[in-house]
Amino acid sequence: MTRLIATSADDAAQLQQDLARALDGGPALGLGMLALGMSDDEAETVDEGTAVVIGTSGSSGIPKRVVLSAEALRAGAEATASRIGSGNWLLALPAGYVAGLQVLARSILSGTTPVVLETGFSARSFAEATLPMLRGRGEQLFTSLVPAQVATLLDAAIEDTTVHAALQAYSAILVGGQALPEPVRERAAELGVHLVRTYGSTETSGGCVYDGVPLETVAVKTVDGELRIAGPMLADGYLGDPVLTDTTFVRDEHGIRWYRTGDLGIIEDGVVRVHGRADNVIVSGGVNISLDRVERIVRGIPGLTSAVVVGVEDERWGEASVIVAERGEVLRRSEPEQLEHAREVVAEELGKPARPARMIIVDEIATLSSGKPDREAIRRLAAELR
Repeated sequence: MTRLIATSADDAAQLQQDLARALDGGPALGLGMLALGMSDDEAETVDEGTAVVIGTSGSSGIPKRVVLSAEALRAGAEATASRIGSGNWLLALPAGYVAGLQVLARSILSGTTPVVLETGFSARSFAEATLPMLRGRGEQLFTSLVPAQVATLLDAAIEDTTVHAALQAYSAILVGGQALPEPVRERAAELGVHLVRTYGSTETSGGCVYDGVPLETVAVKTVDGELRIAGPMLADGYLGDPVLTDTTFVRDEHGIRWYRTGDLGIIEDGVVRVHGRADNVIVSGGVNISLDRVERIVRGIPGLTSAVVVGVEDERWGEASVIVAERGEVLRRSEPEQLEHAREVVAEELGKPARPARMIIVDEIATLSSGKPDREAIRRLAAELR
């Protein structure tokens, strides 16, 4: 057994040192544990080989403590390097979440120190942090972002050549946390920005499928429409919750251990296509509607690329979907016209029962500290604003 010490992700440099020790057999780190009931001076014990336990409630609000071994984190970092190469990283995400933590892990394995975005994320701070990385160095540059950050940078790059140059400096910008809207991907390609769509979770030590193709040591299959992942980067399970561990991580008839993602999808010609969460479904008028699929279509509409689609109770249909969009996005139509256009596009793709019932415009979409939409808070807002 080894000690688990609650730690803060606020000091990235210190966290990288602590993580390096944890990867080398030192005390395991408990990230996000304070929010899940572990005090500053409390030390639990975990299995030998554990490097990090990440406390996360995700967008669903259900708390979990994901146990990641040193082997798993190393496997994830090494598989990424094998796919995109090694170099210098910019840390622009919270280090207490797995995407940010993997930036530190990849830097440790490559013997580099990441540049940290100290002043909060903005197009200007991103450019100012990036450009000095180009001076006098021949290494490739990498970073990890969420789609909302990418959209902010692309908007700024249209007018600001410095931001444009910073974006183009990266050999690869990993984008995960949520689906990347197609219009954002297209704009990036037009500007010569190399985005890599990643798919994965804390339970897989971060993204392990890049642009739909599993990394070298990763296997993906579907069982009853659910995507399952196997590989050396899988978490050991959930601290203190053996039932959830046994339900989520299962072995097949060959003894291979698989992570049940809870996502629906298909695999075509070796390419993984994610359709959405199996549990993010409403029943509207007796028809099952995947909110993730509706949201993906809505985000393909100009002016709605950052919109979130949630389900609410509906007196007529039982449940209905609602589009929540930011006021700052440029709408080419009036709000009623935009809603009607979205309804038409969704109906064409998924059928009339899937059409969103309402649209709510807000000043700012609620997000978690990871940058992902806070879907529970958004759903509550949509339910209140009837």
